[in-house]
Amino acid sequence: MHAITIPEPGGPEALVWAEVPDPQPGEGEVLVEVAASAVNRADIMQRQGFYDPPPGASPYPGLECSGRVAALGPGVSGWAVGDEVCALLAGGGYAEKVVVPAGQLLPVPRGVGVKAAAALPEVVCTVWSNVFMVAHLRPGETLLVHGGSSGIGTMAIQLAKAVGAKVAVTAGTKEKLERCAELGADVLINYREQDFVAEVQEATGGAGADVILDNMGAKYLDRNVEALAVNGRLAIIGMQGGRKGELNIGTLLAKRAAVSATSLRARPLEEKAAIVAAVREHVWPLFAGGHVRPVVDREMPLSEAAEGHRVVEESGHIGKVLLVAS
Repeated sequence: MHAITIPEPGGPEALVWAEVPDPQPGEGEVLVEVAASAVNRADIMQRQGFYDPPPGASPYPGLECSGRVAALGPGVSGWAVGDEVCALLAGGGYAEKVVVPAGQLLPVPRGVGVKAAAALPEVVCTVWSNVFMVAHLRPGETLLVHGGSSGIGTMAIQLAKAVGAKVAVTAGTKEKLERCAELGADVLINYREQDFVAEVQEATGGAGADVILDNMGAKYLDRNVEALAVNGRLAIIGMQGGRKGELNIGTLLAKRAAVSATSLRARPLEEKAAIVAAVREHVWPLFAGGHVRPVVDREMPLSEAAEGHRVVEESGHIGKVLLVAS
């Protein structure tokens, strides 16, 4: 088979389409013939040499994919060859075939095409695990999403609205904010021109955001805590604004607030399986009902993954960029 390899870390040109050995499913694993994968920030970090795959994972980038079951490893039940699926991966999605632990496999949801389903596993699992399983967003509460037009952001808006929450978003252009509004966002904040703390306070009558989903890390830490409501929860999922920040414990104590930080890739298999099972139970029915949909900016051939990385690094996209197998 062919896969995108990274012989040496570097820019997008470091991604090389090469012939590699076919993977073989082991105990409890499923072999998937890939229809599409998607570009995530973690893939870019891996290409740059800053985010190695966990031990035992595929060396190729790609944290999600969709396709069809090609073979079952020993001990796998509930799946059959030919099933249309999508999967949460620790790596390997940028390839014609990938091996997936059965617990990280999902059926393609009703109403979604098999290629478009590649836009779902990483973002849905990230949003559901952080916003709902950790931060426990409830109906009537306010969620602030930084990067509202990203893959994560577009999914967070839809899921929060589906459970009856109010959604505020930040983004850097009028076009991106308009797309967020189309998905249901109630409060639109241009972070280049507006202070998100002041805007959230005004929109909530001075109460603040009950939950904040943050991809910036250090740069926004102090202001995120300031923007939190009493009993608010800050969920950090990225470090685009740096790794180290100063946390005002006094403000956190006064608000009886909480800060959590999580990632998916290196979690134990049983934790990933639990998240995937929760997503299948709680989120997949929303696709069938038309309440949630994948947001895909564009598709391009998997062999041209370098161009996909350039698009995402330039941040001109809305939603997900898909890499489609030939």
